[in-house]
Amino acid sequence: MDITPIIEALAALVAVVITTFVVPYIKSKTSAQQQEELMMWVRIAVTAAEQIYNGTGQGTAKKEYVLKWLRDHNITVDMGQIDAMIESAVYAMKQGA
Repeated sequence: MDITPIIEALAALVAVVITTFVVPYIKSKTSAQQQEELMMWVRIAVTAAEQIYNGTGQGTAKKEYVLKWLRDHNITVDMGQIDAMIESAVYAMKQGA
C-alpha cells in the first residue's frame, strides 16, 4: 500500500497551519530585519541538509543537521520558531521558491 499521497496531504496541511498561525506569531515577536536574517540562515541550513542527506526517509537526520548548524553559528531562537521556519523553508524549497 502506497501511503505517499497521505504523507503529501499531511505535509500540505502542516504547511498551511504554519503559514496561517505560526509564521504570524513569529513575526509579532521579532523585527522584520531579524525575521528576514533568521529565515535566510534557516534556508541556508535546510539547503545544505538537503544536499548532504539525499533520498527519502532522512527527515530526522536533516532536521538534526539544521539544528546543529544553527547552534554552531550561534543562532538561537525559541524551538517552536525554529521548527516553524524549518518547515516553511522545506515547503518553499519543495514548491520551487
